[in-house]
Amino acid sequence: MALVRVRGPLKQLAGGCSDHAFEGATVADLLHELERAHPAVGGWILDERGLVRRHINVFVNGEQGGAETAVDAADHVDVLPAISGG
Repeated sequence: MALVRVRGPLKQLAGGCSDHAFEGATVADLLHELERAHPAVGGWILDERGLVRRHINVFVNGEQGGAETAVDAADHVDVLPAISGG
């Protein structure tokens, strides 16, 4: 199973746990599984079309990815909200 790691406020929405293991072929598959397991996450990472929201950064094994990025069982997917400020 691939490991999905959420940070910041997303961690709180995901039951207070940062690491979640799911099966899926793409990043979108894993994020849909995260939403099913933790409904409070719904709408925060994926939009209504199933695409990763603009303010969310997704990295697969340290490389920036997107909803259609392929994953396998050994992959680590980090989901980070964008940080901005002045």
